[in-house]
Amino acid sequence: MRIPIMRGLIDRRILVNFRVDADLMARRLPSPFRPKLVDGYAMSGICMIRLKAIRPKFLPIPWGIGSENAAHRIAVEWDADGKTSEGVYIPRRDTSSRLNKIAGGTIFPGVHHHAGFVVEETDTSFAVAFRSDDGIARVRIAGTVADVLPDSSLFRSVEMASEFFKAGSLGYSATQADGRYDGLELRCHDWQVKPLKLDVIESSYFDNTSDFPPGSVTFDCALLMRGIDHEWHARDDLCCSGATGP
Repeated sequence: MRIPIMRGLIDRRILVNFRVDADLMARRLPSPFRPKLVDGYAMSGICMIRLKAIRPKFLPIPWGIGSENAAHRIAVEWDADGKTSEGVYIPRRDTSSRLNKIAGGTIFPGVHHHAGFVVEETDTSFAVAFRSDDGIARVRIAGTVADVLPDSSLFRSVEMASEFFKAGSLGYSATQADGRYDGLELRCHDWQVKPLKLDVIESSYFDNTSDFPPGSVTFDCALLMRGIDHEWHARDDLCCSGATGP
């Protein structure tokens, strides 16, 4: 999967993070991925991101495509060419953009599913919800900007959480072909996060007790990013049976 370098603005990005039983998550991950652990737990979550002015870097224009998007993601490691790499595995992407849905998996890395998004926000409060057209994915969150992480978080500080998720800039998305994953790297020109205190957390993925039995998944923390200039760089496909990663 090769696209030109894309640039734009992360207008708002919310990372909703859950700690998951490591053995359970290891069984749910496809080869060659394994969970990247924090104090013995796997870390999974949902990235809810609004992008603006997305366009090829070589175009000297101040405008571009905007969209609301959501990605279910799991922090992972894998072995490639004799070394350990890290990033995120993305089993599902949802988007408000019909273009992203059509181009996903062909022009854009990763299969994209169309969804309807409802967003209400101020400078200090955020409520974001979406429901996919196919009825499979549904998420609703609401909360306010905070100064510290929850006491129950596995991360001892905002800085520790920030560094962990910054290391997950390389993502591999599920495709229509078993064992092949589209690679995409996010490069932020100014990485800054703030804690977000969530009062509402609903997720059809994590609330599914058939996949996640009671006690196997717990909300850990949420982080907020706003106004971040960034670039998207395509990376070589990852194939579990052959060539591996970038």
